[in-house]
Amino acid sequence: MTPLPGDFALTRIEGITGRLVAAGQALVGDAAPVQHAFVYVGNGMIVQAMPSGAELIRLEEASPVVQWSMGRFDLTRRQRDQIKWYATGLVGTPYSFLDYASIALAHYRIRPAWVRDFVASTGHLICSQLVDEVYLRAGVHLFDDGRLPGDVTPGDLWKLLNPKRVTSTDRDLRRLANG
Repeated sequence: MTPLPGDFALTRIEGITGRLVAAGQALVGDAAPVQHAFVYVGNGMIVQAMPSGAELIRLEEASPVVQWSMGRFDLTRRQRDQIKWYATGLVGTPYSFLDYASIALAHYRIRPAWVRDFVASTGHLICSQLVDEVYLRAGVHLFDDGRLPGDVTPGDLWKLLNPKRVTSTDRDLRRLANG
C-alpha cells in the first residue's frame, strides 16, 4: 500500500538517541516499539522534526517505517492538502529536548504553568508534536482526551493506531494508578 500525502509514519531510532527516547516514553507510560514520527507530503518526500530542525527529505532516506497511519483517518482531499502544506511550511522549525521534559512533567501532573507556557511559546517541535500540529491545523484532532496540543509522544501516536495493543508497562502503570 502506498501512502498518500497527509499520512504519517512511525519508526524506530537506532543508537543512544532511540534508547533515550524509548526510556523517556516508558517513564510516562507510552512504551512502544517506535521512537519517531514523520509526515508524508507526496512525491516520495517526508517532513520530520530532527535535532537540527525540521527537514524535508526523501522517504528512502528516513528510518524504516514500522507503521503507517494509512486508512486510519477519513481525511478529505482538502485536509490532506492542508497537512502537506502545513508540514512543508514547518521545515526549519527548531527542535527542543525541553519539550520531552515538559510532556513528562505533564504526565506526572507536576508541570508548572510557566514551563507549559514557555514550551508552547518557543515554536519548537519534536517529531510527534509536528504530526499533531499539522493535523490540528488541518482541523483533525487526533486526541480527544483533553490533553494540550503538543502533549504527544511517538508512543501516543502508536497507541492511537494500535488501541488494542496494551503493553505490560501500560498494565503495570494502570494497576499502580488504581491502587
